[in-house]
Amino acid sequence: SAGPSTAMRLAALLAALRPVLPLVLGLSLGCSLSLLRASWSQSGGEEQCSGPPGRAGPLAGGARPEEADGGPGPGHEDFRPRIVPYYRDPNKPYKKVLRTRYIQTELGFHERLFVAVLTSKATLNTLAVAVNKTVAHHFPRLLYFTGLRSAKVPHGMVLVAHGDERPIWLMYETMHYIHQHFGSDYDWFYIMQDDTYAQAEQVKALVTHLSINQDVYLGRAEEFIGGDEQARYCHGGFGYLISRSLLLKLHPHLDSCRNEILSVRPDEWLGRCIIDFLGITCVSQLQGQHYHTYELAKNTEPEKEEEEEFQAALSVHPVSDMTLMYRLHKRFSRIQLDRAYQEIQDLQMQIRNLTSLTPAGEAGLTWPVGINAPFLPKSRFEVISWDYFTEQHLFSCPDGSPKCELSGASKADVTEIIDSALEQLNRRYQPLLRFSKRQLLNGYRRFDPTRGMEYTLDLLLEAVTQKGHSHVLAKRVSLVRPLSKVEIIPMPYVTEATRVQLVLPLTVQDLDFVANFLDMFAMNTLDTHDNALLTLLFIYHPYDAQRVSQVDVFAGVKAMVGELEKRYAEVKIPWISVKTEVPSQVKLMDIVSKKHPVDTLFFLASVWTEINMEFLNRCRMNTISNWQVFFPVHFQEFNPALVYRGEQAASSGTDFLRDGHFDRRSFAEACFYNSDYMTARTKLAADILDQDEVLESMEVFDVFLHYSGLHLFRAVEPGLVQKYALRSCNPRFSEELYHRCVLSNLEGLASRSHLAMALFEQEQANST
Repeated sequence: SAGPSTAMRLAALLAALRPVLPLVLGLSLGCSLSLLRASWSQSGGEEQCSGPPGRAGPLAGGARPEEADGGPGPGHEDFRPRIVPYYRDPNKPYKKVLRTRYIQTELGFHERLFVAVLTSKATLNTLAVAVNKTVAHHFPRLLYFTGLRSAKVPHGMVLVAHGDERPIWLMYETMHYIHQHFGSDYDWFYIMQDDTYAQAEQVKALVTHLSINQDVYLGRAEEFIGGDEQARYCHGGFGYLISRSLLLKLHPHLDSCRNEILSVRPDEWLGRCIIDFLGITCVSQLQGQHYHTYELAKNTEPEKEEEEEFQAALSVHPVSDMTLMYRLHKRFSRIQLDRAYQEIQDLQMQIRNLTSLTPAGEAGLTWPVGINAPFLPKSRFEVISWDYFTEQHLFSCPDGSPKCELSGASKADVTEIIDSALEQLNRRYQPLLRFSKRQLLNGYRRFDPTRGMEYTLDLLLEAVTQKGHSHVLAKRVSLVRPLSKVEIIPMPYVTEATRVQLVLPLTVQDLDFVANFLDMFAMNTLDTHDNALLTLLFIYHPYDAQRVSQVDVFAGVKAMVGELEKRYAEVKIPWISVKTEVPSQVKLMDIVSKKHPVDTLFFLASVWTEINMEFLNRCRMNTISNWQVFFPVHFQEFNPALVYRGEQAASSGTDFLRDGHFDRRSFAEACFYNSDYMTARTKLAADILDQDEVLESMEVFDVFLHYSGLHLFRAVEPGLVQKYALRSCNPRFSEELYHRCVLSNLEGLASRSHLAMALFEQEQANST
């Protein structure tokens, strides 16, 4: 009986352990593999590599160390991004660390392409100017090099004059200058002459397909006269490409090449220098990429060139005059445009063929093919409205009026769209029908942020047949101007180390909010040692100014400033007193501007602004001297009495932008440099002859908009959050400014849903 009993107990035990059996087996297998791997690592660590001390032994098959581990070897540390660790010396006083906002700078990445153009006295104002007008704006960085001394530089060109017109000396000085000033910033260096036409986009595409960890000397390979048959130099007339690694290796030998190598041609001299000291010859093909060139014959007509060699050329030489340079640029631009249109048609055909295989089928095919589908609103508040227009008037005006004259960019846009519609109709129906416009009956347009500008046109057309019969008909056409490829606009480099000068205008109506402003300023700038200063502007009414010796309405504010200066001994907060009935922004800034240096970065603030370091940094980054001014759109919180109606306000940090709106009607905050303001203000003074009534109807935004050629950057700013307050609107301002202030107050009360709920509750209370 013991046998069956033992078997039953064993079966019961196995049944109980069966659910955990995979877990036990997995743990056992994992532990076994870990022990086995540890034993291999220990045995591998005990082996000694043969060879001299401090040097690794040879790998199997003769592979280099960098090939064995798949990464670059010791000679290529330059191409690895490095993060410099931050170390703070405890014995030194604390100093704020200013870090860049660009990952590329933080990791030490290089720019891709630098272009050098060799020019001369005879061609500086002709061919060099033609190069600058045709291809210079396509390259990220382009400099012109000449042997002239104190040469007059044409507009829009950056010229480096070496002072010696000997060709070999010019090449030597150019290579030395490039290494000294740009050798550590760029991966590729393209050197060309001013009688060369280069396809900039093709050259940029070429360097993106080449590896930077090789010594590259790429161009049109030419044989030396009476030299080695194997050696080649790159012909300077067709341009050539040099990698950064080759430039770094070549630089120590430039002096020796200048003294030892005799040559008449600078490109031949450079090729001989690279071959003799580095053993690298010019090649026309590398890593599967070809450097195609085309040599122009005399009296060539670029418009008639249809050869495949011409159309594939990266560079064309020689270009004898400016007109030929422009004709070449026009011809190659047309070739690139035709290629782009053909590629678009091929992609659209592929999309049509693949649409039938998708779950939605042909019903999922959008128009135009390849463009995003129209935006689908989720509520009636997200519906994008259409703007109605005719050939003479626009019925959705920027100033809010119901009808205005169609002019400027809007008129050019409508004219171009009508012409494009006729062109497309004639292209589709010719030669059977030929259309001509009689009248635009109705026009509608709207901007869809997911695809671009959409148009719907009702056209009254006259259709003429091949036999000459005509007929008038109305036809509706739809067009889309799609959003093109997003490009990064080159901007001047700015840092966060710039000092910000805050300017705070104060009136009697603002006294209740000054204490909160000063507390936030002290906490977010003075306590954090931010590089920011504050200037107060006390605006006295003429009646208060007469009684200032008996009763100073700003005495309390001055006492608060005194307390801050006692608490922070190194801080001084100056104030300026102004007497006026109409506190015009422009008049106030005229006073402040004269009391500060021209390089001062102003932040014109309002008393409801809560200063923080995040916004001050964006003020520094978005304001560029002689280039851009910044007008942030602050976030205005709604009236808590209408939004919460006695309930507890949400305290979650993620919902702080929920119960409010960005006040697009307010231009009270602005960041700009004093030099830019003074320049625009001078133009304004010459235009209006300092008429006070005109200044009272303007803000600083209007001054920059109408009297400066700067970029006006207007963007929502989540770092500027203002508590709800009913602003006082001065009726002495112009009608537009007063109306905008009133609308800002009304729109800042609450959202539509909150206002509707408040009205509903009020009606319920009245009914009961």
